[in-house]
Amino acid sequence: MDYAVLTGVVLVSGVVFALIAQWRDWRPPLWLAIAVGVAVRVLIMYTSAIDTWQPVDFVNSFKPAGEAVLNRQDPVLGSNGGWHFLPTIPYVYGILLWLGIPWEYAGRLVTVVADIVLIPLVAKLAGGPRASLRALQYALNPLALLVASVHGQVEPVALVFGVAAFVVARGPGDPARPGLTMTVREGIASFDLRKAFTFTAAEAPSYRRALWAGLLMGLALCAKSWPIWLIPGMLLLLPHFRARLIGLAATGIPPVFFLVTLPIFAGTSLADLPKVMEVMSDIRPIIGEWGWTAIHTGGNWELWATPAKIGTYLIYATVLVVCWVWRRADPIDLTTAILLAFMVVTPRLGAQYLLWFMPFLVARPTRFAWPAIIGTSLWAAIGYLWMTQSWHIWSSWHPGWSMASVVLLPVLALAMPWARRISSAAPLPPAPPPAVKAEVTG
Repeated sequence: MDYAVLTGVVLVSGVVFALIAQWRDWRPPLWLAIAVGVAVRVLIMYTSAIDTWQPVDFVNSFKPAGEAVLNRQDPVLGSNGGWHFLPTIPYVYGILLWLGIPWEYAGRLVTVVADIVLIPLVAKLAGGPRASLRALQYALNPLALLVASVHGQVEPVALVFGVAAFVVARGPGDPARPGLTMTVREGIASFDLRKAFTFTAAEAPSYRRALWAGLLMGLALCAKSWPIWLIPGMLLLLPHFRARLIGLAATGIPPVFFLVTLPIFAGTSLADLPKVMEVMSDIRPIIGEWGWTAIHTGGNWELWATPAKIGTYLIYATVLVVCWVWRRADPIDLTTAILLAFMVVTPRLGAQYLLWFMPFLVARPTRFAWPAIIGTSLWAAIGYLWMTQSWHIWSSWHPGWSMASVVLLPVLALAMPWARRISSAAPLPPAPPPAVKAEVTG
């Protein structure tokens, strides 16, 4: 990477400034936080675009997907399996390439714009008097800058829709919200099937919120599949069972739409649809980049199905435990706990995955939030800035770099919102009863 020093100076300066802002309790105008975020992202995007080094997947996977759309080919099959997701983002790639924008800019423009929109969304997610401070801290987040402006990975696109879904689902009022307010036994005992499915005009505003929140979450799933871990928190932010039912149903609409319209917009033949779905559902068992599997493989990449399968089951079990332990927490804290726990137990991880929890942890920081932010950003920056200087540096540093990630696992575990397992927010008021028409007697 040709501009590693400049990029590193920007990242370190941003962290120092964000920490000083935290110490001095600065609360800048939101427009200033957005302006700072735009400036640093555009600068790093420019230097990354003119750099002689370009990320391998950015060139060999994302670009062919955009070119396939431009040539009216299926982006999954046309990229030789390099693109494993729905065609939503490749459609945008194709439009930008059609406009004549060079790929080095076009591919990053998608993620940089999404990451800029995340800045005010983090403020909305945080709420309260320090909302603009949290926006500034996300604007200067080093990992966000690396993933969006250097790598051009699509995590910011998934996050912008996912965080927007949280903001819409929560709606107006106090930003602090309760989790589950009754035990499972109480819920079963008080569940009235007829009442649960009785939709009333008085609840119409919550239905609209649920619909839009679900559609936004569905768009997040159109970018990548991992936002499925955001769905529990979004649903809990909705006020009652009927709204959650609408939100869950609406979440499935965008993915189904972009899947069934592949023959119309991408030129996919009906005969190829099963093959496209098979490629999208396939998860390659690549391990050894991060955490416990890196220790298992000596820090080397390996296609090893057994540890990958064990790790997948470990993720499911861990998420279920986290959902139970944080069931009474604010849904944002529940989501932060899920995403951080995922990072601790996952058998496979790219540096861009570490961005998943950043908007939530920045919006509602915990005691160990900054050690987690700085530690993961430093680990990722070594990979992005130093190890890309040459193939020799990459090959000699990679094993130690991968195995060193195990040091971050307890830091991420400590950064979970342990002190906020039970929300202090008051329960939401019950929905108003349906209006009863008075009978007129003569």
